[in-house]
Amino acid sequence: MTEGVVGVFVPIIFFIVTGLVIVTFLYLRSKEKQMLIEKGMSITEMKEFYTNKTRSRDPYLLMKIGVIAVFFGLGLGIGLMLQEYSRYDFWVPFLLFVSTGLGFVVAGFIGKGKSKKEDVV
Repeated sequence: MTEGVVGVFVPIIFFIVTGLVIVTFLYLRSKEKQMLIEKGMSITEMKEFYTNKTRSRDPYLLMKIGVIAVFFGLGLGIGLMLQEYSRYDFWVPFLLFVSTGLGFVVAGFIGKGKSKKEDVV
């Protein structure tokens, strides 16, 4: 009986949370624009502010996300295999956290190495 109730509430909660995230994003973006207008920025200054904001992003962000995703996938796959062979349930969460953490560390080192190469050239 509880499975049917859970099956009904999960999609409802999903849509409520998704709607709240979208409304919050739009509200905060609107507040940011209002603050810029109150500071006395013109439309051209606001456009320049937003274009400079997007250009200052890390150019290797997608590569870092890819490294983290690969480590996550490896942890999941190895954890599932070890869980199947050893019959212990702790392998999947353990290896997910450890491998994802390693992925963040490796991605950080790759990002530092790439940014140092750009500074030298």
